[in-house]
Amino acid sequence: MRGMIDEITAALGANGLILRGGLLFRDDEGVPDGASGRPAKSVLLVGQAGAAPWPHFLRWRQQQPQAIADPLDTWSRQVIGEVAQEFGARFVSPSDKPYLPFQQWAVRAEGLKPSPLGILMHPQYGLWHAYRGALLFEEEITLPEFRETIHLCDTCVDKPCLKSCPVDAYSTDGFAYQACLAHVRGANGEPCRSGGCLDRNACPYGCSYRYPPEVQAFHMASFARAAT
Repeated sequence: MRGMIDEITAALGANGLILRGGLLFRDDEGVPDGASGRPAKSVLLVGQAGAAPWPHFLRWRQQQPQAIADPLDTWSRQVIGEVAQEFGARFVSPSDKPYLPFQQWAVRAEGLKPSPLGILMHPQYGLWHAYRGALLFEEEITLPEFRETIHLCDTCVDKPCLKSCPVDAYSTDGFAYQACLAHVRGANGEPCRSGGCLDRNACPYGCSYRYPPEVQAFHMASFARAAT
């Protein structure tokens, strides 16, 4: 089993992706189907730390029609889907409908907790990480259990992530989606459009994994195109 995990890790690493933990499904939870249609027994999460996949994505993007609506999602489906096929798994995406509980899986697989921005806080990567998909197996595939770590947000007294947004989009009351979207699209939203969310960038943790400005601008442009 360890050998297969190493092979999956190497296959994902060819595109800058990493395994983000795994878990065995419980008998009392809704279980998605595996590759053959039988209920899956386990899931391995696939994602990124920092912007490692970005150069691989850009090389792929240059060879694609410019009209692709969601190029990063399309790329993720292609490269992770190929890994899933190679190892007899079913690929699922966070954007698949009906939505699968990726955040709940991540909490169980890596022991993470949400930050005030809703993004899971990672003890090493801070807020600069993401989940791009998952591999569903019809047999038990397990990874070493995570080691309990401190939730960094509990140690952060000043909470700069709740003080940097010019329209106070994030607060203890949640995310003011419409206010954020209107600001990003508006005349005063250029700093957010070109450099990313000011609240997210204010977080003091995981700064060495911070996405470069062009990556943050790409994601912010996707957000700005979202339907109201």
